Parts: sequence; structure tokens; C-alpha cells
Amino acid sequence: MWLISRKERLLTTGLVVLLLIGDLAGCSAPVRAPVVSREQPSSQPQRSSRPTVYRVQKGDTLYSIAWRFGIDYRSVASWNGIRSPYIIYPGQRLRLTRPVQKRVAKSATVKTPQTKGAATKKKPVVSVKQVSQSAKKKVSSSQSKGKIVNNSSELRWLWPTDGTVVQRFVKGDPVKKGVKIKGRYGASVKAAETGKVVYAGSGLIGYGRLVIIKHNKNYLSAYGHNKKIHVKEGDTVKKGRRIAEMGNDGNGKPMLHFEIRRNGAPVDPLKLLPRRP
Repeated sequence: MWLISRKERLLTTGLVVLLLIGDLAGCSAPVRAPVVSREQPSSQPQRSSRPTVYRVQKGDTLYSIAWRFGIDYRSVASWNGIRSPYIIYPGQRLRLTRPVQKRVAKSATVKTPQTKGAATKKKPVVSVKQVSQSAKKKVSSSQSKGKIVNNSSELRWLWPTDGTVVQRFVKGDPVKKGVKIKGRYGASVKAAETGKVVYAGSGLIGYGRLVIIKHNKNYLSAYGHNKKIHVKEGDTVKKGRRIAEMGNDGNGKPMLHFEIRRNGAPVDPLKLLPRRP
């Protein structure tokens, strides 16, 4: 009996030793951490701020579409072959990027030698009267161009409402494209300069009830967060005329969002508005 129990002990001890060796071997085996590539794409896709093509929605105008994507309305019209008065319709697809111009290979021109008997072409004789007329045309065209530039610089802006500026313009900031003027709910919102109403509605996200006025071919102004609009598209308004009533912003505070854009790009309204006493 003693021999049997001794053998059993030896067998048990041997099994224990084998199990310990196996555990030690398993512990000594290196465990590699998973390798994560730094070149993995971001979880958030990179979205373009401006689509290549836009489908016109009900209530859109060429000016409101250009305003939404920060483009000069003349560029949108040119890219899509739309002439003044820039009429568009729901469902129409508008290109919002410059079309790629196809390069046409120039054909080689072969000069043919002139024969001796060929008649030589005489240069046209220009009279002094024609020269004076062409000179007048050049002068008039240059004057008209200068007049357009002067018109752009001769705009005399007016404060669109009474109140306190609580947010200023920041160049390049998509949220601070204009100024926010805190005032009284229902206060009069006036046209900052004479012009034509090219948009009146609530189709642009973030602006509430919005009015856009075209002052000339370069400058437009916008008035957002209105309680009520008193003008319609196509109206010609004089500087100082009431065009809307001040409403509340997204936080429930009486506020006017005011912007001025030149050639489609936002500019600082405080640099154009007169200084307050």
C-alpha cells in the first residue's frame, strides 16, 4: 500500500511540474499589441462647402443662391448662361463652379509666297473726322467705367436700426459674416442705402425672415431675423425706408443680423457705416 501511494505521489508531482512548465512557457511567449495605422481616414467625411451643382428650390432667387454659397451673382449667371433679369425656376440645375474651358489646338498656318503680278492691298485711309470720333468713343467709354467705380464708392450707408452692436464682423469666420445689432422687438429695420429688393423670404437657413437689397452691380446688403417684412422682390427702396420689423434670433433675443457684400464677398459693415456719436 505504501508503494502504491508513493507511485501515485510521484505521478501527481510529475503532472504538477508539467503544468507549471506549460504555464511558464505560455507566459514567456511575447504578446504583440495591435498596430493601428495613423493613415486611417477620419471618421468624419470632409464635405465641400459649395456643391458643384445646385437644384433650384421654390422661393430661391439667383441672388439668394449666390448669397448662400458666397459667390458673386454675376458669376453664377455667367456660368449658367443666364441674362438679366436673372429669372430661374424650381428644379433648374445651376452650376456653382467655373466651367472647364476646353483647349483647342491651333492649326499651323502656311504662308503662301506672293507672286509678282499679285495686286498689293492698299491700307485704308482714315479721315481726321473718323479719328476724332473714335477718340471720343474711347474717352466716353473710359469715363463710363470711371463712373461705375465712383458710384460704388459714393454709397453713403445708413444704420439699418437702433441698438447696440453685440457681435462684430470677423473676416473668414463663417458665423460672423456681418454684425448683430441688439434692439427692441418690432423696431423698424431700414434700408441702409437705396436699391432694389432681390430677395424677401425665409429660405436661407440661419437668417430667419431675410431681405437682400442690391445697391449696384458690386454691393448688396442683407437684413436677417425679421419679425415681419414690408417689401417684396422687385421693389425699389430709398435709403432710410422701413423694409421690415426686428424679430428674435435663435436664442429668443431681439436682434438684427446685418451684412454687406462686395462682389459676393462679405465686408466689415462697421467700416462703411457712419460713426455713431
